[in-house]
Amino acid sequence: MKILYGIQGTGNGHLSRAIELIPHLQEVAEVDILISGLHHDLEFNHPVKYKKQGLGFFFGKSGGVDIWKTIRKFNVYRFIRDLKSLPVKEYDLVISDFEPITAWACKLKKVFCLGLSHQSAMLNSRTPLPENIDVFGFKILKHYAPCPKNLSFHFQEYGHNMFTPIIRREIRMLEVQNKGFYVVYLPAFSDEKIISVLSQFSSVKWLVFSKHSKQAYQKNNVSIRTVNSDEFIKGLKDCEGVLCGAGFETPAETMYLGKKLAVIPMKNQFEQICNAHALEEMGVSVFDDLEEESLEQIRHWLNENKSFTHINYPDNARNVINYLVNHFTVGL
Repeated sequence: MKILYGIQGTGNGHLSRAIELIPHLQEVAEVDILISGLHHDLEFNHPVKYKKQGLGFFFGKSGGVDIWKTIRKFNVYRFIRDLKSLPVKEYDLVISDFEPITAWACKLKKVFCLGLSHQSAMLNSRTPLPENIDVFGFKILKHYAPCPKNLSFHFQEYGHNMFTPIIRREIRMLEVQNKGFYVVYLPAFSDEKIISVLSQFSSVKWLVFSKHSKQAYQKNNVSIRTVNSDEFIKGLKDCEGVLCGAGFETPAETMYLGKKLAVIPMKNQFEQICNAHALEEMGVSVFDDLEEESLEQIRHWLNENKSFTHINYPDNARNVINYLVNHFTVGL
């Protein structure tokens, strides 16, 4: 059996999940890998057959996506060429982790494509969503990498064909400590904005991982570091809490480690707004922005004495692949 696995390469979450799934997938099939949107900081040791531009986005510095840079960098002619040239008919199964080229190439050529992502969980009727959802944002998510069938991941198993997060081995092996500092990962905010807010809590040590700085530096009680997977994992191991965007993997890993967690969803990012809603239902602190109005919320969060309850997410990578094989490869 031959499988094509398309992975969204914007950010690190999709790749970190794939790193855990691929060895189990390779036990049952020959696997070719496609990555599009090459804006990640994670070391990926599996051979990649196809590297594409895709439909990746660029982080801004004011809490959201840099829309104009994203549009400016998108080459529609290359995207269409990639759709037409991708040989999806040569594979017994095509998988898309919110990766648009594999999904749209299959749709164009009438080939089945299985979605295997966190984003597809938002399409499940049992997934908790805010009361007033962004209809436009929902439609973008629905059609960004459309697949007729999906296996999904979320913070809880809300519905059918849904699994809890896949926690990478490096996180599972950590011997957790609390050295009193806080890890910050807010790639959609500028360093200057983060420093201006967090330096007001002068008694707190902040370790900020920045997408915008090429070198480490210190400003008052705020340490800025370039994004590095090993350093970030060490920070998670030793910190008291984490302040991050409302993505998926980092909040899941933080809750798995039992650390205090607060999130700021990226502006106009439908998935993160939905994640923030689900996390808030689980007792996680959610801030709207890094503005003066948020200072009291941050102060209250810092003064909370309790850590977040450790969520013992099971090591389910093999179970996911077994389920995939048993339900979607019968007869191949």
